[in-house]
Order: sequence, then structure tokens, then C-alpha cells
Amino acid sequence: MNIELEKVLPTEIEKRSFEIITEELGQQVFSPETEPVIKRCIHTSADFDYAKNLVFSKDVIHKAMQAIKKGVPIVTDTQMVKAGINKKELAKYGSEVFCFMADEDVIENAKQNGTTRAVASMDKAADLNQEVIFAIGNAPTALVRLYELIKEGKINPECIIAVPVGFVNVVQSKELILSLEDTPSIVARGRKGGSNIAACIVNALLYMMREQS
Repeated sequence: MNIELEKVLPTEIEKRSFEIITEELGQQVFSPETEPVIKRCIHTSADFDYAKNLVFSKDVIHKAMQAIKKGVPIVTDTQMVKAGINKKELAKYGSEVFCFMADEDVIENAKQNGTTRAVASMDKAADLNQEVIFAIGNAPTALVRLYELIKEGKINPECIIAVPVGFVNVVQSKELILSLEDTPSIVARGRKGGSNIAACIVNALLYMMREQS
């Protein structure tokens, strides 16, 4: 077996990866604001479908960055999303990440109300009575509950990153978020997504902010 490996220094691997992504995207054109997010999602997943699946509401990149700069916290639906976000970069703006899924009050409320923990954690986020960015990578029920809370006037998110992965109500829950014309959102349309994608979108925003500073 004769396999030729590309010689790349460890410090150059990420750079080379993005070069390959750019080469394989060919003539596809993206806006300067969304291109870094799209390419980082592809880098994270090796899935070029994100070049067409990601939907960005008007000015969402700018709005999300401004919210982070104000120190608006991020609420996630999994510990994996929380772990994947670059908290050192986030801390520069006085922001932090919360995941309420394992909180005792969330677990108890979910049991009492016969809902998922994701639903109960969205209710807890609404009870914070403050501006919030949501990064949802796993639970479509979290998105459905966010939609309900927004319609009820109980919460007004600065941004929703809606990228849960799966089969049951995943597509539908994302479409609900897309129907919210006044809510800034980044949505991975269809079944694809995941906690890693949610985290990488937040990181893409943070790295863009670092480059602009």
C-alpha cells in the first residue's frame, strides 16, 4: 500500500484545512459576514451541506456580536455545547455560558410538568429576566418552548442559534424559529446539526470579533 501523506506542520493544520475547504467550495459565494461561520461549521463537521443549510436572519452576525460585547450570557441545552465554547474569548466581554439541564430545580420542574429538561431549562432562562443568547444543539423541545415563550412575550432573545440534530420534530422546530421574523437567528435547516455545531458557531463569532479588535 502506497499512501502519500500531506506534509503539514502541526501549527499549520487548521490553516491548511480552511484552504482545502475554500478550494472545495469552488465558485460558491457567501457574504463576508456569514462566510467565516459557514466555513467553521464545515471545518468542525467535514460536511459541506452547511454551505447551503445554514440560514441567517438579517444582520444576525452584527446583532449577535453586539450582544456578546454587552456581556449578554449564553444559555445552552447541553454540557457539550458549554464545554466547546471558547470561554477565554467570551470572558473578554464579561459574558459566560450556562447550561441548566442538570440543575435540581429544572429536573424537578420537568417531572412535575411532564416535560423534558430542555423545556424546563428554557423556562428557567426566561425567569432570569435578562437578555440572553441561546445556543441549542440537541433538543428540538427547547426550540419549541422558546418559540412559545417568545409568542407569549415572556422572553426576547438577542439571538437564537438553532442547530439541533435528529429526526423527531427537529425540522419542524427549526422552522418555528425561522418564522420569528423579529428574532435574530442562525438556523441549520433540516436534520443536521449538533452540539459541536452550536459551539463552533459561537466560536466563529468570537474569532471574528478577535480579528476585528
